[in-house]
Amino acid sequence: MSTVRRIAREEWRALFRDRVALFGLLLVSVLMLVATLTAHEHQHHANAERARYQAQANEQFAQQPDRHPHRVVHYGHFLFRPLNPLAAFDPGIDAYTGNTLFLEGHRQNSANFGDVRQSSLLMRFGQLTPAFVLQVLAPLLLVFVGHAGVARERESGTLRLLLAQGVAGAQIVGGKLLALSGFTGLVLAPALLALAWFAASGQAPWSLALLLAAGYAAWLLLWSLAVVWISTLCARGRDALLVLLAAWAVLVILLPRWVPDLANTAIALPTRFETQIKVERDYQALGDAHNPEDPKFAEFRDALLSKHGVTRIEDLPVNFKGAVSMEGERQSSELFNRYAAAAFDRQRQQNALVDGFSWLAPTLALRRLSMAASGTDLLSFQRFIEQGEQYRYDLVQGLNRLHAEALSYADETNPARSKRISHTHWQKFPAFEYRAEPLALTLGRAAPAALVLLLWLAALAGLAWRAGRRLERNVR
Repeated sequence: MSTVRRIAREEWRALFRDRVALFGLLLVSVLMLVATLTAHEHQHHANAERARYQAQANEQFAQQPDRHPHRVVHYGHFLFRPLNPLAAFDPGIDAYTGNTLFLEGHRQNSANFGDVRQSSLLMRFGQLTPAFVLQVLAPLLLVFVGHAGVARERESGTLRLLLAQGVAGAQIVGGKLLALSGFTGLVLAPALLALAWFAASGQAPWSLALLLAAGYAAWLLLWSLAVVWISTLCARGRDALLVLLAAWAVLVILLPRWVPDLANTAIALPTRFETQIKVERDYQALGDAHNPEDPKFAEFRDALLSKHGVTRIEDLPVNFKGAVSMEGERQSSELFNRYAAAAFDRQRQQNALVDGFSWLAPTLALRRLSMAASGTDLLSFQRFIEQGEQYRYDLVQGLNRLHAEALSYADETNPARSKRISHTHWQKFPAFEYRAEPLALTLGRAAPAALVLLLWLAALAGLAWRAGRRLERNVR
């Protein structure tokens, strides 16, 4: 048996004689089990509830009676965002973003009914999820369990004896790291089983489950290296514990909360009220699409008359009111999309600023990787919003086209004629189907965060090896 393995074996014996290590491992395992089952049940219930509401909304839209197409435009429709299967592992920003879209003509509504706004204040301080347990609690357990690994040998005098017997300092550090890494594997095992369950049951792709497993394995290995390195530098275990607790508080608690606030201050987003005022001002400047006589649509009217070779709107082969509605919706949708794109662009700038700090706090890189793989980051939410807006536009324009083609202008202007069309038209509109992001794009978005974690691992491994090589000279 090699020297490193013998040192690791003795360290394991010391770890499992320590009640703190055993109790901590049991506690984290129980918390992981509870978090996984609770999050999975919440996700299953939320998806079933949203699917039921979506089916009801689809049925209510299709079962409308005979009526004017523009009445249907203002009747509106609802879309409910489906949850990604891995959202049970890391809910990301899903609790803070809305999950319901109300679609109507002439407006681009924001998503509503985020979980945080409907829950107790405690939810704003974090949920008990597998990601929370691994990101916050597991590193703290490793600090308490491994902080005295090398420092304990120095305090008891056995370090001098080991070095005198020809054991290299790098071997001592390697043995301690091997033992703590084995303990880390036990801490990570429940999460790996949960991810394997998600993938084996067909709820999530194996590639994304493996990406999450690799990301969190790198995160905990990073902390194992940091713990052993600090323990090698400190003369007493108590000093190592204080240093590691300070590092945990800064890297895991303070920076991940302070950096987003800094980004929000540096790249401020306009308030919802301010945006609504600007959008309404620009929308009014487009003209009134309900009024075909609005002078702002005169150029459109002249172009339409010229296209069909007539001089009167009564002679057009389409209903001019419906045509104006289509043109007005096209212009207003371009306006709404421009403001929405600007808002998402500023949020991406904020995220880029936060990502820049991941070189100082690897917690930020881990969160970016975890949310991207779980489909619960900003870009996943933006994908739903954009697909919902495209569906809204196609739906409204389809109704406006019915207005232009299924009703004549004479029907509109003659009070004695019916202005309703058959309800069978509403039943022909397709239901909304959310299209998840291609796997290659998800892996590409997670790659920069994975690179940050790998570089942190390489840097800490180099520091631990260097500290081991210098152990012989620094021992007293």
